[in-house]
Amino acid sequence: MKDEAMPPAPAIKGRGSAERPAGRFEPLRYEPLPPDPGLLEDDLPPLPTRYVQDQARTLLVTNDSPDVGFEVGLNPYRGCEHGCIYCYARPTHEYVGLSAGLDFESVIFVKQQAPALLRAELAAPRYVPRPIGMSGVTDCYQPIERHLRLTRGCLEVLAECRHPVGIVTKSALVVRDIDLLQELHRHGCVRIHVSLTTLDPELARKLEPRAAQPARRLQAIARLAAAGLPVSVLTAPIIPGLTDEELPALLRAAADAGAQGAGYIVLRLPHGVGELFEAWLARHYPGRQERVLARVRQVRGGVLNDSRFGSRMKGEGLFAELIANLFATARRRAGLERELPPLTTSAFRRPADPRQPTLF
Repeated sequence: MKDEAMPPAPAIKGRGSAERPAGRFEPLRYEPLPPDPGLLEDDLPPLPTRYVQDQARTLLVTNDSPDVGFEVGLNPYRGCEHGCIYCYARPTHEYVGLSAGLDFESVIFVKQQAPALLRAELAAPRYVPRPIGMSGVTDCYQPIERHLRLTRGCLEVLAECRHPVGIVTKSALVVRDIDLLQELHRHGCVRIHVSLTTLDPELARKLEPRAAQPARRLQAIARLAAAGLPVSVLTAPIIPGLTDEELPALLRAAADAGAQGAGYIVLRLPHGVGELFEAWLARHYPGRQERVLARVRQVRGGVLNDSRFGSRMKGEGLFAELIANLFATARRRAGLERELPPLTTSAFRRPADPRQPTLF
């Protein structure tokens, strides 16, 4: 007798995932009991976020990926309270024995010494400046940043050193730091990319529950552009069968707000993110679940994730080509074909290393 599929867990208010699956490195797995079919989202108490001090000794990380656009990354936080259900970074929590599901968005590791660590690394005699990517893994402007100001502290160090940085964020909080961003821009040292997935506020609430609503992200683009800063829109991820049809409207709205350029990434679902996304579709859009998953597989060679360099960001096959053509046409019509100015290291100046004694 074929086992019946377990019904999806009820939504938890303010969270993207409702599951806490064991990580792929854990020796034991458990199967939760079937959820109460009468339980509604509002019946569940909100899941509080816990913040854990990260005892990192260094801050900058390097990568050799030709797909991400930067070789050096900076992340003041591990885990992300935005709770975007599709986030490719979710499996990073499994390296510390936590779940890619609820743990990723409710247990946030905080690098409280981030600005001091950054200053020390930039002051090292052997340090060679290269553009740094902020939010390469998790958003540097997630909710707790409003209080801890670690991202702002890092930007203060970068502005002092005239060090180039590229920022990607879904948060309107980036406008708080316009003064520092303008200082960096004076030396050709900043590019800002605001990520926009959908214009539908209800879909955004389910898809990215604690990220800024689409209207607020467009307002952030407008304020950054009005401040003379180089800002582009990143339509990421494009979810085939769910958000791809919005591309022309997304790019037109971003252009009207003042964006100068645009880019895109097609959804990829590494490791356990595929199961989490499937459960999310069953919970919120059961009627579209099979269509969306089929489209994702179409652009990923029959699977939900293809990690090969060169194809993992854009996908491959006929449907991926259709998305690429739709994006190119919509970008041209919106006037977003310009590239943001390149980042430069020519103005870099090394900070004094606070660990070194002085004569005074």
